[in-house]
Amino acid sequence: MGMAGLGKMGLSHLAIVRAHPEVQLVAACDKTAYLTDVLGKYTGLKCHDDYDRMLAEEALDAVVIATPSRMHAAMVEKALDKGLHVFCEKPFVLDVRDGERLVALAEAKGRVTQVGYHCRFVGAFQEAARIVASGALGVVHHVRAEAYGPVVLRPKGGTWRAAKEEGGGALYDYACHAIDLVNFIAGAPASVSGVVRHSVFSRDVEDEVYCSLHYANGASGQLCVNWSDESFRKMSTKVTVWGSNGRVTVDRQECQVYLREPHPGLPDTGAGWTVRYTTELTDEVWYYLRGEEYSAQIDHFVRNVQAGRRDGQSSFRSALEADRVVAMILAEGQTAPGVRAAVAEASGERTGLLSRLFGRGE
Repeated sequence: MGMAGLGKMGLSHLAIVRAHPEVQLVAACDKTAYLTDVLGKYTGLKCHDDYDRMLAEEALDAVVIATPSRMHAAMVEKALDKGLHVFCEKPFVLDVRDGERLVALAEAKGRVTQVGYHCRFVGAFQEAARIVASGALGVVHHVRAEAYGPVVLRPKGGTWRAAKEEGGGALYDYACHAIDLVNFIAGAPASVSGVVRHSVFSRDVEDEVYCSLHYANGASGQLCVNWSDESFRKMSTKVTVWGSNGRVTVDRQECQVYLREPHPGLPDTGAGWTVRYTTELTDEVWYYLRGEEYSAQIDHFVRNVQAGRRDGQSSFRSALEADRVVAMILAEGQTAPGVRAAVAEASGERTGLLSRLFGRGE
């Protein structure tokens, strides 16, 4: 296997891949010289500063692509053209047309593909998907997906996540996880409306996204995302599904289900509340880094490559469904820049008040 991109997620994947008992990581690629120099010196890993050169010179079966979002499509295409299996970080692509072309290319080449939607490998979310698929909730009529966290808490810039042209912003970096979970647990919506994209602190991208979801069968949904919420210590994602016979609410920690009446699709669940915790729902992994799900998704990719299975979790085709919803949100809503100005004004007023109270000019 080869590795492209050695940022936060790239280094995480590198550690997991190197620890996998059935994978040999033979090369990595990044343009940041101090990173590749340190890796080469202390780990012996062969490092390249050019992706094309790595693909040309190394004998690879597969590649992990963990570069900024705008680079995904071109790099995935080159890997597929070389006949490689591809694991690509989320979001899959920024243009649905690129995604459609790459899905067709991967299928024509018979390659195994996967996108890094790690939440699908959290036991609690898998349990929620099982509950909905069982039919125990009855007719599903509403879905709500939420994702909050403390990513951007002050005016800042300088990274690709803060640049619109790079595929940054809360929509691509946070909301896509919630959208993929909606697709995984309840199915993909047919349309969206009432889109609100606010810039709270960022200059070029949105920090919060809200919209309504609409299903072909008449069911409705809501998406609520804010990565400028410091009341959360880290990213927190939750999905709730309401049906005519009950409700399921799930986050990374637990899966809560309420049934009005027992259902044969869930013979292990009675009427009323049942709570299952992720500790009892999650399988152990051979190597832990950040969460079992990160190792589990890499192992899933490896097993699929070994078995030649192309319909596993988070394939390019399923990830493209999340990209379609993102495209609908972009087409429907415009970023509202006024919030950032209001925040800045409020901050100035607060500073002025403190100066008057304490007699300080700082």
